[in-house]
Amino acid sequence: MYIVSFLHFLSKPSYGGVIIIVRHRKIFYKQRRRGSGSQSNMAAPRGFPASPAAVMCRDVPVFPAVPLSADAAPFTPQGADAWQRGARQQTDAERLFCRCAAKLRGLRADSGQLREDLNLLFDQLISENFNRTLEPNINIRPEDVCNLLVNASCLVPMSQEHLVVKLCKLVHHLLNQLKVIMDEHTLDVMLKYMTSVLEGCSAWTHPGVLQALATVVYGNGPQCHQHLDNLMGEGGILLLYSAPSQPDMDLRHMALNCMANICVRISGQLPLDDGHKSVCFSVFLQTLQAARPDDGDELFYCIVIQTALKGLHCCLLGGKWKFGGGEVVGSVLAALKRLMFQGTPGISVEWPAVLYPAPLPHYESPSARKPDEDVTKPTEAAKDSGGKASVNKKRRSRGKVKKTSVEESRRDDEDDSEAAALAPHKTGSEAKPAVSLYPSWKRSTSDSEFSDPEGSAQSKLRLSHARVRQAALHCLLAVVKWVEKRTLYGYWSSFIPEAPVGNGAAPPLTLLTIILKDPSPKVRACALQALSAMLDGSRQFLAVAEDTALPPTSYTPFSFTLATAVRELHRSLSLALMAETSPHTLTQVIKCLAHLVSNAPYHRLRPGLLSSLWKQIRPYVRHRDANVRVSALTLYGALVTTQAPLPEVQLLLQQPEGSGASDGSSSFTPQDSRAPRWRRGGGTPSPCTPRTPKETEGGPPWLLTHCAALVTQPRDEPSDSEGGGALTLEPSPVRLEALQVLSLLVRGYISLTQACLCEIGQLSARCLAESDPSIQLHGAKLLEELGTGIIQQYQAQSEVPEGTRVPMSQVVQFWMEVLSGPLNCALQNQQHPTLQTSACDTLSSILPQAFAQLPDKTQLMCITVLLGLTYSDSDLVKMAAIRALGVYVLFPCLREDLMFVADTANVILAALDDRSSNIRAKAAWSLGNLTDTLLVNMDCMEVDFQEEMSDMLLLKMLQVATRAAADKDKVKCNAVRALGNLLHFLRMGQLSRVAFRQPLEDAVRALVKSVHSVATMKVRWNACYALGNAFRNPDLPLESACWARDAFAALCDVVASCKNFKVRIKSAAALAEPAHRRCYGDTERFGRVWRSLAAALRSSEDTHDFLEYRYSASLRHTLSRALLHLLCLGLPADLPTIAASLLSKNGPGSVREHLKKYLRDEGAAAGDEKDVAAGDTKNPQQRVQSLQQTVERLRAMEEEESGKEALICFLEDLLKDCKEP
Repeated sequence: MYIVSFLHFLSKPSYGGVIIIVRHRKIFYKQRRRGSGSQSNMAAPRGFPASPAAVMCRDVPVFPAVPLSADAAPFTPQGADAWQRGARQQTDAERLFCRCAAKLRGLRADSGQLREDLNLLFDQLISENFNRTLEPNINIRPEDVCNLLVNASCLVPMSQEHLVVKLCKLVHHLLNQLKVIMDEHTLDVMLKYMTSVLEGCSAWTHPGVLQALATVVYGNGPQCHQHLDNLMGEGGILLLYSAPSQPDMDLRHMALNCMANICVRISGQLPLDDGHKSVCFSVFLQTLQAARPDDGDELFYCIVIQTALKGLHCCLLGGKWKFGGGEVVGSVLAALKRLMFQGTPGISVEWPAVLYPAPLPHYESPSARKPDEDVTKPTEAAKDSGGKASVNKKRRSRGKVKKTSVEESRRDDEDDSEAAALAPHKTGSEAKPAVSLYPSWKRSTSDSEFSDPEGSAQSKLRLSHARVRQAALHCLLAVVKWVEKRTLYGYWSSFIPEAPVGNGAAPPLTLLTIILKDPSPKVRACALQALSAMLDGSRQFLAVAEDTALPPTSYTPFSFTLATAVRELHRSLSLALMAETSPHTLTQVIKCLAHLVSNAPYHRLRPGLLSSLWKQIRPYVRHRDANVRVSALTLYGALVTTQAPLPEVQLLLQQPEGSGASDGSSSFTPQDSRAPRWRRGGGTPSPCTPRTPKETEGGPPWLLTHCAALVTQPRDEPSDSEGGGALTLEPSPVRLEALQVLSLLVRGYISLTQACLCEIGQLSARCLAESDPSIQLHGAKLLEELGTGIIQQYQAQSEVPEGTRVPMSQVVQFWMEVLSGPLNCALQNQQHPTLQTSACDTLSSILPQAFAQLPDKTQLMCITVLLGLTYSDSDLVKMAAIRALGVYVLFPCLREDLMFVADTANVILAALDDRSSNIRAKAAWSLGNLTDTLLVNMDCMEVDFQEEMSDMLLLKMLQVATRAAADKDKVKCNAVRALGNLLHFLRMGQLSRVAFRQPLEDAVRALVKSVHSVATMKVRWNACYALGNAFRNPDLPLESACWARDAFAALCDVVASCKNFKVRIKSAAALAEPAHRRCYGDTERFGRVWRSLAAALRSSEDTHDFLEYRYSASLRHTLSRALLHLLCLGLPADLPTIAASLLSKNGPGSVREHLKKYLRDEGAAAGDEKDVAAGDTKNPQQRVQSLQQTVERLRAMEEEESGKEALICFLEDLLKDCKEP
């Protein structure tokens, strides 16, 4: 059946209608000319098939609905080829490519016109521009390009060397412009062809072949493994041409480029194998270490060095350092340091071949100038000075430069910046102090100093030198990232000065020299990035720095040397901050300062460094460039984070808003001498009326006020990246960074921000009500930090006086407003799981005492929402909800609610079976908290909580926790904690049931296995603590159960042999937990426990790890307490073993000496060790009294065991020693 549809009536007399006949989903297009007698006489249009072509329905263009009327626009038909291409017009480049490819396919190798035809086709293809950057509509399939190249390689014989070179040029042209990734077959064919050409053709063809080869192998190194041995094996042509002895610099450059492209790794592909990568690495390093040939062109030499640096960078990006030990690292760093100063005028240094992890100042000091140097080598001096005839000659600034602003004086384009870098510093009174910061070779040059050809050549050479320096710094950055931090610390003195510059001594050549004096802003930015990478993560290394006291005169301590380096970094970066005018480089300066502030130990340094930096950076938060404003806020975030709360920063935060700006020195940046008025303002505009000095001192910190204004208030003027027009809010990155600073400020200095509690809550609510998910997320984070800060104030160990804490009524009111605002919408926003996660974390940061005073419906809402979110499809949301429930179960007002505890337990147990290990880890942590609650309720509640708790739920918790103890370490560490709590909680009524017997044994054996395992030490000491927790249960059958023997044996082995002292401390504490002698079993088991503890006490100082040695005092304390505990419980049958152990050895390191120190409280644990040794609440007097009672009990024994009298004499002597002063 046919369905005929008339789409349009045409007004043109020369065309009829277009009739679409549909049958069996096939569409036939028929176009009839009016008045024609037959179709056979009608000529087919160009490009149209003679017979009607069947086209699929999806190829039919959709016509817009047009009403039938005489006024309708006439129909204009397209060509048939447009219909076949889906109504897309081919570009000229596509048509040329298709035509040439078709002609190439039609050529035969035996044709007499083959050479002429190939020449013509290659010329046409090479002359066409296929660059998709200029012509984005070019759509040539990669397989078509590969087929064309394979066909061409089959047609071009190696005897036709001109055609071979032209084919290689075509390969480079197509692959480079079309960005084609070749398939394996094409890659293999082209590599075989080019390898044969390199072996069989004349040398003059090799540069073009190597250029094409470099394009072919780009990112395909792992796929070329079959050909790499021929290219880079012994006698390989790439090794031959890339050798430093190769006289042809062009061939050397091409060969190095091939090797560099082989090392390039494209994302998602396997890296090059280590063997071939090491070969390339050695070649690149030899190239960098080789001197420039005397007769070589310096510009081309720079190109070769850039290629070698590119290849070295590709090798270094492959992961961890795999190229040898410290000698190789020193060689690479030495070569990079030399190239960091490539082409820098005025530097004549004898560079070392290797840098050693020790300062070598004689290598870096400028060499003595020869008397006849200036006379004999005037051309070299001119070349070093960048083409300037005299460095000290006064020059006139270009008129064009004088008219530009200060911000434009250093261009991002290197050639412009090197030609006119600091001309504005020479004008006006403000320029005078800035001139001393820069050498004369950085100033702009006059047009009359050299002719145009000379100027062009010198500009190219300076630009080439700058690119070498930039590439060297990129490689240094890669070395810093991939070489182990501890290895690099020894080389810091080669890149960071250890002493202030002055006293007439020549300044060392370091990264700071480049940052302050290099004419290229891109090079300065690279140096700053490398310095930032060195400082990042160096907190542990810099923690030794200290200069609060004067050093000894006889020597300089390493701590003082590090402190001096930190101060020199501050000084130099501050100078760079004042002088830098390139916005991108200025951003890097501030970021580098942020890395320095985040890692330096300012609590061990003399105050003042942060104060000057605080005032200096303040104007940059109003800089025109948004990136500079963001980096300035990042620096403020580092300032309020470092060792918070730091007294110096606290004083800075308490300063009045206008402090430090009265003299105008810190009210605007040095780059703002011609800035508009709004940028030169001293403080944040405020609509409030002027305040008295007392009101100002008690007001909120300036930083808090300014960050809040950045988030909520519109800008007075647009940024450089913004257009003019109506007032708008700050760009999103600025607002996000301001919120981040507010969060850090609240976290570290809650006492200064608590006065603005309501305002911060309103700000967070406003952020949560916005449409931008990032702003919402940071608003929720701010609430979380505020809640966490309040919780820290109310903790038992808090040093904050009760009168200065946030009032409880204010906390309750704050959370009532928050929970009734847009936080609820954030909790239910399923489109943004990250926001839901942050909202759950906010709920978990409510102060427990304040939660108890919230209305019942608000409490119920929080609990209901969290329980519901544990069933979310998002793992992040589920993790956050489970963690929040683990916090809530510790709340005093909720832990007594049996229904809530049971509901939480069921949710946690279900989450422990989740497929995600992260969810299981959070669930295990929450289960540990829940079992902590069970023990607290067991001790505190008047009603017998254990009887009300469901036995089936307890059994399920025990079984699930046992399975979790066999999971990953991050799950296991909390699962064993939960097992210890459950074994402590179970009573005789449950332990006697048959259903509990096997789960009980499985639980204990799981703990024993964790004690013996090779898991992380946290798992092992938690398992030891869990066994000790279980030993506190008087209903456990420790004397008769088969699993008890294994538990005691595991603890005895660990306490004497484990290398980790914290594990030994926990195991010793566990062995001292049983309260009765029967719990230790028979005499043999008791004797083993005693001997293990005594042996552990004698070896408590035997360690080679300093990190473990700091816990040795705590270990001796715990072992001594455990031995005296066993001595109090010992029976007459145990005395021989005890006496033999105590009387075996005297003197330093003996058990007697350690027991005497414990009784006299000598060498007590301090600092972190107190937390590890927690559990001993007896003072020295009580310990001595307990030992006296033990002596009296021994005397009262009727049995005359061997060693009894000797043991009593030993203990009496020990008591006499304790009483002596």
